[in-house]
Amino acid sequence: MSTLFSRIITGEIPARFVWRDERCVAFLTIAPLRPGHTLVVPRAEVDEWTDADDELITHLMVVARRIGAAQKTGFDAPRAGVIIAGFEVPHLHVHVFPSWGIDDFDFGNAKRDPEHTELDAAADTLRQALRATGHADCVPN
Repeated sequence: MSTLFSRIITGEIPARFVWRDERCVAFLTIAPLRPGHTLVVPRAEVDEWTDADDELITHLMVVARRIGAAQKTGFDAPRAGVIIAGFEVPHLHVHVFPSWGIDDFDFGNAKRDPEHTELDAAADTLRQALRATGHADCVPN
């Protein structure tokens, strides 16, 4: 059975993509901890991070680092946070978000119904920052 994320990857469900390559995609979450909160998701349906092979988990973390660096630049954040929780969707995904403090890591603080214009603006900011840091080949229009 196809996961929610597989349906997003194939375009069946719309998303705000900021990264696409042969092994993974990244798109903004609809319940952000902070503007620009992104999910890095493998194209392969892997249930949880401990099931991923070394090459895949390494690739996801490299992409997460690149996105985190772009978030710091684009949102003027002092840090980029990373969480691999794995409870929301049974498909490995890495949460990457700009962070100003430890409270930013609390999913209880996630914005549950952000404005579409807010999400669009955050995606544009992140795409621009990724392009500016030399990753234009992986950034969708």
